[in-house]
Amino acid sequence: MTCILHVAVQTPAHSGVGDLLSYQHTEALAPGTLVRVPLGQREVLGVVWDALPGEPLPAMAQLRPVAGVLAGLAPLDAAWRRLVAFAARYYQRGLGEVALAALPPQLRELGPEQLARRLRRPAAPAQDAPDAPETTETIALSAEQQSVCSQIASQPGPFLLYGSTGSGKTEVYLHSVQAALARDPAAQALVMVPEINLTPQLEARFRARFAPLYGAGSVVSLHSGMTNPQRLASWLAAHSGRARIVLGTRMAVFASLPGLALIVVDEEHDASYKQQEGARYSARDLALWRGREQGAKVILGSATPSLESWHASRPPTPEDPQGGRYLRLHMPSRIGAGALPRLRLVDMAQQPRGAVFSPPLLAAMTERVERGEQCLVLLNRRGFAPVLHCHACGWKSDCPHCSAHQVFHKTDRSLRCHHCGFAQRVPRACPGCGNLDIAPVGRGTEQLEEQLAALLRNVITPARRAARVARIDADTTRAKGALEEQLAQVHAGEVDVLVGTQMVAKGHDFRRITLVAAVQPDGALFSSDFRAPERLFALLMQAAGRAGRDARYMEAQASQPEMWVQTWHPDHALFAALRRHDYPAFAAQQLGERAQAGMPPFAFQALVRADARTQETAQAFLQAAGDAARATPLPGLEQVFIFPPVPLAVQRVANVERAQMLLESTSRTALQRFLAAWQPLLHAERARHKGLVRWLVDVDPQAI
Repeated sequence: MTCILHVAVQTPAHSGVGDLLSYQHTEALAPGTLVRVPLGQREVLGVVWDALPGEPLPAMAQLRPVAGVLAGLAPLDAAWRRLVAFAARYYQRGLGEVALAALPPQLRELGPEQLARRLRRPAAPAQDAPDAPETTETIALSAEQQSVCSQIASQPGPFLLYGSTGSGKTEVYLHSVQAALARDPAAQALVMVPEINLTPQLEARFRARFAPLYGAGSVVSLHSGMTNPQRLASWLAAHSGRARIVLGTRMAVFASLPGLALIVVDEEHDASYKQQEGARYSARDLALWRGREQGAKVILGSATPSLESWHASRPPTPEDPQGGRYLRLHMPSRIGAGALPRLRLVDMAQQPRGAVFSPPLLAAMTERVERGEQCLVLLNRRGFAPVLHCHACGWKSDCPHCSAHQVFHKTDRSLRCHHCGFAQRVPRACPGCGNLDIAPVGRGTEQLEEQLAALLRNVITPARRAARVARIDADTTRAKGALEEQLAQVHAGEVDVLVGTQMVAKGHDFRRITLVAAVQPDGALFSSDFRAPERLFALLMQAAGRAGRDARYMEAQASQPEMWVQTWHPDHALFAALRRHDYPAFAAQQLGERAQAGMPPFAFQALVRADARTQETAQAFLQAAGDAARATPLPGLEQVFIFPPVPLAVQRVANVERAQMLLESTSRTALQRFLAAWQPLLHAERARHKGLVRWLVDVDPQAI
């Protein structure tokens, strides 16, 4: 008997092919079964899908046969398929595009025989995993932690765990995971972190706690820093139920977890949870949807929650008796009665002209290093200087392919574009006028490292050696294992002053750092992006949290943690809230401004972006698409405001011009109805604009 199968395959983005393709097979296959099917001249992986309601059946003679079935692998369950279908629908992408991107890359390349051989292999031990101890460690919970864990156990959630830096949120995660796994022998937990470099240290803690209880293979990781075989092994362990805990970055939200009982999203405010290529999904938002749909509890944790989550966790009031959808849990105290860092603002208008480090800050750092303590200096800009400049003719080191400057990297004497990757040697003289005196303008982490090494060269530590300055950013951590090696040096006390970007400002448990300094944070205060103050406040609060985390060490040193901020605007309201470590006050002020302006979370947004050979073509496509939507008119249009198209801040990247058009509505439903109905018009307009390279829809954008 020949059957018709509906299969999701990874068709090209915006191809207009449709969500499902039909094939014939000798027997019916359960939805979720993985198959190899012909697509054009290729053979690709596909997922057998439920038939869409009202879908007409094609003639059997027109259908190509399924090439092979990946037997031995349990079908992807209905809950996973619903998650993929929702993500594709909400973020305006193809069903097959989302479904296949959610599977491990190596799985997409395997045929039935290759997979069968792979499944016959014994499960490989976790890569670079520390040996599990024979007995699990037990840590007594503080009263705050115990109260929070009790509420998580007794309430349905979702929960927003608002805990200050160093308050012990990770121990709450561990306790909640342990409770969830103990209740059901088939239960699984998903724990997400925003960045790859935070995964190994968290993995070590989870292995120490759970490997003795459930075996060495019970904890696996999923992130893009793993090799393809490692990712496949972790995915198979999660899909089969052998792995009880999956730790990962945003991609892990799509892991096949048939026994999912608990989802933890650590540092839930972090913008890294929003995918910026392909299907631009928010892993945090999908985690909430998945938890509700699968009956799993969801814990969002942060010391500086996103304003959307903060608003959604508002307690009931007489004016708002219903309150928010989340239950807010508060842990204001640091473990071990550690003190939060004292904020010291330095008015740079009162400091010597051209000073990179103010004399008071330099004196404070010198004192700390001489006592054997460590300092952290934060500057969220890598390289030596943002631009090289000729004062004679005005030449700047512009990228020839982008509307941006090439950044000067002194280490290898190169100019690099951080947008398209183009690099070249630093010219010996100005290309415009031949002037030999071309100078760097602005500062990057390379320059701070060099200047600090010179300023602290005569400072002697208690170990009777000169002060050591190190730098951690994307440039110093390119090599495999480089980040782990550098972090180990910091933890071992071999580094006295650490200079870094935001990658060292969050999640790391530096026990000897007692002073944190932010050198140039003012740019975000007056950004055109309405989310910039929120991101700056979170970054500074997270960075401050690296200081004074070990209360016993601070007591032994008779020291107090400090956060120094050098600014030209010391009276800004953001710094007033930061001085008090008062996130609620900052959030209330920001939410008040957003409510008045009708911005998220009080409105919902989508961006349509066009990339073309010329800026005129990009904007013409967007304008025509908006005009077509108004002329039709599309459902939901009366509740959607379409702004005029404008260039992006960096409007040219890799010789491609970029423009965007913002859509805004007070109704999420109306915006979604409009976007779904708009898709055919966008396809039609693309055919009329020959210079258009691509277009995309970004729902709930994080940057405008």
